[in-house]
Amino acid sequence: MATADKHHRRRRMAATMSKSNWFRLSSFQIFDLMFNQRNNRKLTCLFTIVLILTCQCLADDGYEIDDFLKREHSLTKPYQGVGSSSSSHWDLMGNAIITTEHVRLTPDLQSRQGAVWSRIPCYLRDWEMQVHFKIHGQGKKNLNGDGMALWYTKERMQTGPVFGNMNLFTGLGVFLDTYPNENNNHERVFPYVSGMVGNGTLAYEHDRDGQSTELGGCTALLRNIPHDTFLLIRYTKNRLTIQIDVDGKQQWRDCLDLPGVRLPQGYFFGASSVTGDLSDNHDLISMKLYQLTVERPQEEEEEEELTVPSVDNFEELHKVEVQEEGMSGVQLFFTIVFSIIGIFVLGVVAVVMYGRWKENSRKRFY
Repeated sequence: MATADKHHRRRRMAATMSKSNWFRLSSFQIFDLMFNQRNNRKLTCLFTIVLILTCQCLADDGYEIDDFLKREHSLTKPYQGVGSSSSSHWDLMGNAIITTEHVRLTPDLQSRQGAVWSRIPCYLRDWEMQVHFKIHGQGKKNLNGDGMALWYTKERMQTGPVFGNMNLFTGLGVFLDTYPNENNNHERVFPYVSGMVGNGTLAYEHDRDGQSTELGGCTALLRNIPHDTFLLIRYTKNRLTIQIDVDGKQQWRDCLDLPGVRLPQGYFFGASSVTGDLSDNHDLISMKLYQLTVERPQEEEEEEELTVPSVDNFEELHKVEVQEEGMSGVQLFFTIVFSIIGIFVLGVVAVVMYGRWKENSRKRFY
């Protein structure tokens, strides 16, 4: 009987140990499963980070993504691609110099002229240029000049009277004009930003601040500003848009938006400036060109290649402006006054002539 009890106790102890071992084994398996899940999460996060960094590296190396920076057409710090070396993408001319912070087109000195031009023609169909600039100097308001211009033209490395570039240019010019040459121009408040498309025969009228050929523009208080100043030029689907950010609000403000602008491909980007009796520092901090991805109908894809820049209904656009300028309120007032005086004088003359005729008639009768 005692022997049977011993066997029974041994079986119970064996069963208890078996259950204990099973519990320990299950705990290790559960812990191992949890550890593996935690590793899986870590591996997933690590893979995601690596994937993002890889995509960014690919984008920086020039692989095509939507709306990405075109480095060969951009001018940025530390300006390693600017100069006379064979590997440079940009050329300096005139009095333009490079510093660590900007490309200074002209210093705050009289009779200076400078420019920077891209060496590589741009064959993008849709693009956006963002320009970071600074215009500042010692001159007081309206005693400074003359401003700077941004270019997308067929010609490059030319000098002339249009903000340091040639007149009769072929392509697009965007002017940041800081001095009014036409003293009686009361329709604009300077500084003034405007755009013009030249076809090689259209002249920029310096004495009228280009008013007869401009596509439109806006007032922009962009000189001696304590914060950064920017300008945006967008050309997409034959539409030209110019926006400015000069208020320190980091918001683009519309300046010009015009459809029907046709610019050929293969032109050069540039910037130029000139000073005369009045002067300013004209600093170009960066020019960043972005390629825009735009969906087009099939018929637009098959359009013939442009050879000459043009603007739809350009004559009608300026015919309206000439009519508006032809008769101001003051001119209309004086026209009416002189017309009334003229009619009164004619009436007096008619009365006098009639009186003399009547007196002569009486003399003949007697």
